[in-house]
Amino acid sequence: MTDWAGRTAAEIAAAVREKRTTPREVVVRHLARIERLDGRIGAFRAVRAEAALTEADEVGARGDLGELPLAGVPVAVKDNLAVRGESVRVGSAATPDAPAGSDHVTVARLRAAGAVVVGLTNVPELCVFGTTDGVHGTARNPWDPARSAGGSSGGSAAAVAAGMVPLALGNDGMGSLRIPAANCGLVTLKPGHGVVPAGIGDGDWFGMSENGPLATTVEDLRLMLAVLADTAVRSREDPGALRVAASLRSPLAGVTVSRPYADAVREAAGVLMKAGHQVRRAEPPYPASLGANALAHWTAGTSVDARELDRRLLSRRTRVHAALGRPLVRRAAAGAARQALRDRLEPFFAEYDVLLTPALARRSPRAVAWHERGWLRNIAANSAYSPFTPPWNLTGWPAMAVPVGTLPSGAPTAVQLVGRPGSEATLLELAERIEALRPWRRTAPLD
Repeated sequence: MTDWAGRTAAEIAAAVREKRTTPREVVVRHLARIERLDGRIGAFRAVRAEAALTEADEVGARGDLGELPLAGVPVAVKDNLAVRGESVRVGSAATPDAPAGSDHVTVARLRAAGAVVVGLTNVPELCVFGTTDGVHGTARNPWDPARSAGGSSGGSAAAVAAGMVPLALGNDGMGSLRIPAANCGLVTLKPGHGVVPAGIGDGDWFGMSENGPLATTVEDLRLMLAVLADTAVRSREDPGALRVAASLRSPLAGVTVSRPYADAVREAAGVLMKAGHQVRRAEPPYPASLGANALAHWTAGTSVDARELDRRLLSRRTRVHAALGRPLVRRAAAGAARQALRDRLEPFFAEYDVLLTPALARRSPRAVAWHERGWLRNIAANSAYSPFTPPWNLTGWPAMAVPVGTLPSGAPTAVQLVGRPGSEATLLELAERIEALRPWRRTAPLD
């Protein structure tokens, strides 16, 4: 029996469509890898072993099997999106344990395309923080298990990086796809507003949160995005020479970038120049108020999500976060600060097609019980290592994380690519060029 675990989604789907293997065989192999590795990694809150095998058989019996883009592909789903028959715990003891009656629209699209949901992945409580740990488990970086996988889609990223699934579904409200992807050596896209259905929590954090794929190759990322998106994200035939601004300046004052992440930007800039693009050092005009506005929206969004929950069952850091945001909800919902940021940054993106930055400022914090530590300590740790992602949730513009380079430990580093609204295809093309000229190892060496 071929071991399909560790193969790409494109390879698996092609083999299933051509009847060189069956969905059951593929799922069996991935479930065996999950059983063998997840005790060390902590990617999954719940594994749907029996249900996944039943659903794999149903996919195998479909009359349209030969046309399914994700035929028999095992996927993991972040535990803040509904999977029919499973509870949605969002990393908390305060959320109900009742099973969902229907799939979230993104999950339904994956299943319609032939994917099989093998489990729900760990998240920090209410998906607030950039480390994934809590009452349901701790997600570790498969490349360096002493370190957090990041958050809040940490379990989803860890599952893909460990080869337990080829694809996972996550979402991003302040960097929650890009942060764990950067930690775990994956490629991801936070799409611009309206490209993929959201429906995350109560109001999508004022429209800042977007659902998106986590993958090991740009080909797989495109494949999953095509299934999830409301409209096709097509490649341009000839993008020509793009104007790329390379920046190492942190959007948050006082945060410095460590050498490996600065080197990743320089390496990516060299790759893009070799590919014929115009790369110049240029700094976006981040306003001094950016940090305060990001914190206001972050806390206010959490306050809305916690509104109907028993606060006594929330961790202390979450209670503080939500309480601070309660008086800020109306201001955040009005959207004036987000529009002002867009207005300030639009001239920069009229001069440049794409912004290239570090994805992170430094490696992720240690994989410890951050949910038992104080709010201020969590905020300091999050801000020090992931200052580059929040601006693009505030603007609602597309942004990617792409693996480039390594840390001294051998774990991956990454860059961020940002574009103006509607530039998803352009970002994917640049990521594909980086992958072709600087290919990365797809999964962590756990065997």
